[in-house]
Amino acid sequence: MIDHFIDTNGIRLHYVEHPGDGPTLLLFPGLNANAVFFQGLVREGLSPALRALAVDLRGRGLSDAPDAGYTMADHAADILGMLDGLEIERAVIAGHSFGGLLTYFLAANHPDRVDKAVVMDAPAEVNPTVIEQIGPALQRLRLVSPSWDEYLANVKAMPYYEGWWDLDLEAYYRADVRVNDDGTVQSRLDPDKIQQALDGTTRVDWSSLAQLIDAPVLMLRATAPFGPPGYPSLVSAEEVQRTMRKLRFVRLVELPGNHITSMFGVSARVAAQAIIDFVGGD
Repeated sequence: MIDHFIDTNGIRLHYVEHPGDGPTLLLFPGLNANAVFFQGLVREGLSPALRALAVDLRGRGLSDAPDAGYTMADHAADILGMLDGLEIERAVIAGHSFGGLLTYFLAANHPDRVDKAVVMDAPAEVNPTVIEQIGPALQRLRLVSPSWDEYLANVKAMPYYEGWWDLDLEAYYRADVRVNDDGTVQSRLDPDKIQQALDGTTRVDWSSLAQLIDAPVLMLRATAPFGPPGYPSLVSAEEVQRTMRKLRFVRLVELPGNHITSMFGVSARVAAQAIIDFVGGD
């Protein structure tokens, strides 16, 4: 794992390189996630099968966090500048959740730069109930804990895990926090900037946009319930089917686990192999 920074679109973007012999794959994390989120996929073989570049989107991780500029077009401009800086003419791109929406956006609006696209648990639509399902994750951004151990205990108590845990998942949360001068621990993220990014998803006509995508698309869907008790999976089978009907070349793989846990452990093995097969195939 190699850390890099690149100047793009007026900001400094951080990304993590996982070396590999195969094609280059850009990875975009979710709304309030960072590049370390994909460590589970990497551990299960994504690298070295592929050269994986996991990006901290603006306002996340170690990337710059300007006061404004969190629309989908802003995020896309960051990635296009990154591709230019790395001299990558056409890319294989992949994103989880919010990163999946960014993947759709880039594939539709910049088809000359996208070779293939992988979308992880994100239909080409924004369902209002999603806000309720991701509520505990957003509340974490305002949590200030006296120590890392207590912060982690609060994370493990979120309804997404129910006693399940994974060390790669823990590494992702550790990469998200900062230690204050008084020893307290909290997320690096500014909730107001994350809210700007969330608001930006509602300003896109996702249904019309999806119909513009010509690149082959691999869709991964987590099948387990997600969120407070009683909620279904974050992405329903019906939502996925609606999106698939809008795409020209699409393949679906369903994963055990929920919106988060499907990216770690045994589920990550299934996801990583599906991505490797898709990227390496014709």
